[in-house]
Amino acid sequence: MQAGSNEDEWREDCAPRRILTMFATKWTSMVLHTLHARHGGAARTGALQRSLPGISQKMLTQTLRRMEEAGLLTRHVGDGMPPAVEYRLTVLGRRFLEPVEMLYGWARDNADALDALGERRG
Repeated sequence: MQAGSNEDEWREDCAPRRILTMFATKWTSMVLHTLHARHGGAARTGALQRSLPGISQKMLTQTLRRMEEAGLLTRHVGDGMPPAVEYRLTVLGRRFLEPVEMLYGWARDNADALDALGERRG
């Protein structure tokens, strides 16, 4: 802890810990980024899964449910048969995009450093 920092800033329910909990799975940020960058803020489950190589149907469903509970997106069920389900970014989800996109931009700009980290581990 930094000298002079407020103890309340580090309690278990503080904002930094809550945001890091949302990042506990890599898929949350990837779903947000994909919904925004590839789908204009709204997409059906199948389109999301095709846009996220490596995610299983089960993991996508779990991630979407957690994100809906957190208020990052909403689930809309269409009238057809079978009903088409679409996920849309909420205002909070769009606000959450700013740090996600900054992090992704940093990663793209520093890919060589990230590659070097991987080489050290191997």
